[in-house]
Amino acid sequence: MSVRKRVWLYAISLIAIFIIMGNMASAEDVECPTGYVCTRSDTDSNINSTGSMETKIIQPPPTAISPQFSAGNNTDLCTIGVSAAVQTQILGISGGGTFTEENCQRLKNAKTLYDMGMKVAAVSVMCQDTGVFDAMMQAGTPCPYDGQIGEAAKLGWETHVAETKKELKRMGPIDAEKVAPAVGAGILAFLLFL
Repeated sequence: MSVRKRVWLYAISLIAIFIIMGNMASAEDVECPTGYVCTRSDTDSNINSTGSMETKIIQPPPTAISPQFSAGNNTDLCTIGVSAAVQTQILGISGGGTFTEENCQRLKNAKTLYDMGMKVAAVSVMCQDTGVFDAMMQAGTPCPYDGQIGEAAKLGWETHVAETKKELKRMGPIDAEKVAPAVGAGILAFLLFL
C-alpha cells in the first residue's frame, strides 16, 4: 500500500474513532418501575438554600461585526472584497480581505494590448484560459505559439503537448512523504476547530 493511501486511511480511522468515542456512554443496570427514568448515584447530598437573587442585564450581547471591503467606485479594478465574522458567547472573530479575479484581469490586459495594436499578444493572453484555447483549436484558428500563427502554431502546440506528456511521465507520481505532513496538519487544524 502506498504512503499516500496509508496517510488517508490513518486520517479516516482517527476521525471514525473520535466520532464513535463521542457517542459512547456507559451505565449500570438499575431496577426501575415502569414509566420512570432511574439513575444510580453513589453519593448523598443535601442542598439547603434561602434568599433571593435578581439579575439585571445592562448591556447588549456581544457581537462580531465583519469589516466591509470594497474596491470603491473604481470599476476598472478586478478586485473583490470578502469578509466574515463568527460570534460565540465568549469569543468573536471577524476578518476580511480582497482578492484579484483572474479572468477580469486577463480581459483587461488583452484589451489594453489590442488597443496598442498588439493583436497577436492580445490573443495569446486570452488563450491562457483553457476554454478559449479549446474553442480556438476547434474553430481551426489555433492560439499563437512562440510568435507563430496559423498552421505553424497548430503544429507547435501539437508538439508541445507531446513533450509535456513525456515530461510528466519522467517526473513520476507525487512524493507522498512530502505531502503527508501537510495533510496531517490540515486534519489536526480541522479537528481543533470542531
